[in-house]
Amino acid sequence: MNDVKLICPQVKNMPWQDPPEKILNAPFWRYKSNPIIGRNPVKNVARIFNSAVIPYEDAFIGVFRGEQVNGIPHIYLGRSKDGIHWEFEEEKILFEDEDGNPFMPRYAYDPRLVKVEDTYYLIWCQDFYGAAIGMAKTKDFKKFVRIENPFLPFNRNAVLFPRKINGNFVMLSRPSDSGHTPFGDIFVSESPDMVYWGKHRHVMSKGEEWWQSLKIGGGAAPIETTEGWLLFYHGVTGTCNGYVYSMGGAILDINQPSVVKYRCENFLLTPEEWYEEQGFVPNVVFPCATICDGETGRIAIYYGAADSYVGLAFTTADQIVKYIKEHSVLRKTDTEIGRR
Repeated sequence: MNDVKLICPQVKNMPWQDPPEKILNAPFWRYKSNPIIGRNPVKNVARIFNSAVIPYEDAFIGVFRGEQVNGIPHIYLGRSKDGIHWEFEEEKILFEDEDGNPFMPRYAYDPRLVKVEDTYYLIWCQDFYGAAIGMAKTKDFKKFVRIENPFLPFNRNAVLFPRKINGNFVMLSRPSDSGHTPFGDIFVSESPDMVYWGKHRHVMSKGEEWWQSLKIGGGAAPIETTEGWLLFYHGVTGTCNGYVYSMGGAILDINQPSVVKYRCENFLLTPEEWYEEQGFVPNVVFPCATICDGETGRIAIYYGAADSYVGLAFTTADQIVKYIKEHSVLRKTDTEIGRR
């Protein structure tokens, strides 16, 4: 019997690998055959990383950051029977506007993919007179219609909640400036219609801990549990040899997600394997998606590794929630409602 319940459908064929006999730190273990996506995965694409997947029609589908050989990132569609071995479409996703006219972003990277009710939403970072959030919707993964940009520049790391809260769509984001580092905090916003966004609230600040001392940002879509919204996010630190990206975990209030109930002081994953430490951008673990089984409590997380590969790791709701709670350190800006 699981103490912590995942509020999500059953996924019988989700990717899974049993844990090793000994886990030294956080209860996350990497897939033994990582990385699951290597370099040059499809014609004209040098690397796929920082990508999102979701169960679809008894299999899996994903939207993938494809770094083209010309250096411009775009989003590609991929399909898999087991969530591990992927086949990609050679052409990037073709977006259109509400009238059916071509409407392609100049570039697009770090996509997320979230189903809310009967619609799948893609969220990514793009150019909107500066780095900003792009969005599109689909119901069949054949037609992709771009919808209004939710926020002004500069903003990154937008992550949609998988259901409405108090009747509204809800989304996390990380406002920034035109550079690569500030500001560094996660905020949450609401919308009645996916067009007009407001009720902006502060969620979490960057931490005092070394691994999240520079900035933080949303990762995979929050997972609904009986303890609250389980959030995997990335934290960044600066070293004498550049940035290091790690994965952290927190639990947000189920009805007021700007309030943090628990926040893990320790990282959950940090670059340790060769494919995380060595690559186009070394020392990066960047979570983007999870597959969860409501029956067993199993969680598989997909993450970008060193801006060169896609890695896969596993945990269970019981283990990870217990670890986050046991190692939680909260500050005033975490527990307040986030409205000043």
